[in-house]
Amino acid sequence: MVKSVANESRELVTLAVIGCGQRGKNYAKYALSEPTSCKIVAIAEPRQQTCQLFAQAHKIDDALVFNDWEDLLKASAETIETLGRRLADGVIVAVHDRMHRDVVLAFAAQGYHILCEKPMATSLRDCFEMEATVKKAGIIFGMGHVLRYSPYTKAITEIVRSGTLGELVNAVHVEPVGFYHFAHSYVRGNWARESRSSFSLMTKSCHDIDILCHWLSPATPTRVSSFGSLHHFTKDHKPARAGSAVRCMECPMERECPYSAKKIYLDPVCRGETGWPVSTLVDGIPDIENITDALHNGPYGKCVYESDNDVCDHQVVNIEFSSGATASFTMVAYTSLICDRQTRLHFTHGEIVGDMSTFTVTDFCTGRKTKHYPKNEGSGHGGGDLGLIRAFVEAVRTNNQACLDTHVTEVLRSHLTVFAAESSRKEGKVVDCVEYERHVRTELGM
Repeated sequence: MVKSVANESRELVTLAVIGCGQRGKNYAKYALSEPTSCKIVAIAEPRQQTCQLFAQAHKIDDALVFNDWEDLLKASAETIETLGRRLADGVIVAVHDRMHRDVVLAFAAQGYHILCEKPMATSLRDCFEMEATVKKAGIIFGMGHVLRYSPYTKAITEIVRSGTLGELVNAVHVEPVGFYHFAHSYVRGNWARESRSSFSLMTKSCHDIDILCHWLSPATPTRVSSFGSLHHFTKDHKPARAGSAVRCMECPMERECPYSAKKIYLDPVCRGETGWPVSTLVDGIPDIENITDALHNGPYGKCVYESDNDVCDHQVVNIEFSSGATASFTMVAYTSLICDRQTRLHFTHGEIVGDMSTFTVTDFCTGRKTKHYPKNEGSGHGGGDLGLIRAFVEAVRTNNQACLDTHVTEVLRSHLTVFAAESSRKEGKVVDCVEYERHVRTELGM
């Protein structure tokens, strides 16, 4: 049996990070804050400055810094063959969505435990292949469904599971993406076109569908319907006063436009603000010069009404579960809130109303209202990023998938619901989830 390099020091879990962008960096922060629990020992990242800065931050040996994940895989294979051990205990897969399948399959085959950023994959065939490979390899598998792991969500889950409010009958959940967040990621950015990534319900909201399925389990989705469209970010909605301008830097009404690239990116840099979303525009550290160049020459400087985006900017999903319970979900771009979700959970004996930072529990039996203030430990998604990587490291350390409170088949199941919802939106009909899965498996020969 192949041994991991870290097994000789049981307490310290070693990880390789594949993709050192925003998500990879967020998960890797845990290694810097908890150096006795976790250490990043290898990376693969094609952007030169991003790679160099990441390697410096984690003090990674030059021999374990790779520009391509396939080079890391090759070095790992050589180490396994010559030394009988892997380069690390696990890998964090934070590459672009369409690469997830190839990377996960390759490293699972070498026996690495895997934490994969959401979504699982961008096609059902890839999702099915990943599930089969992970199960065959017998590895720990974590999915970037970070909503499950925030102190806020875990506190709500504990109440749901306790049964103190009776049976959960209905859930109403809203994801306010945020007007400039949507423009950044889904109009100008990496997730703007379905052909380059996937549909927006999958790339943005698969973990929202997952948390609804988690709260309503062990019941499973039976029927789903969905409606939505790309409503506003089209050439038809371009203000007449913008004229023939294709880029914000040359637009006569740039200061009046809420989606001005200058407002979203350049103005913050001029104030010394270099975090997200500015940090995603360039390789390395953003400054006035390179951000200005990016706005003149790259996709983030284009008018939102002249971009080549095609994904939905608003969508609703209705789900019926095998228990008879129902859930409704709304994803919408046009909000001032940035991903601060609102949730209402309706039970037979009470309700929970929350906004991702606090929630109020009303007990119908006693008439008592109790407000809860779960502690956010400072990471993204209300502490969910930290909660996920912490759970993954513990799962790897103890070789116990239960630490993640999910498994690869459950991950696949919630993704199937997302695919079924998009099928409903496109075909204009209610989708039977069981029949949908049966049909897809038959069609794909899975």
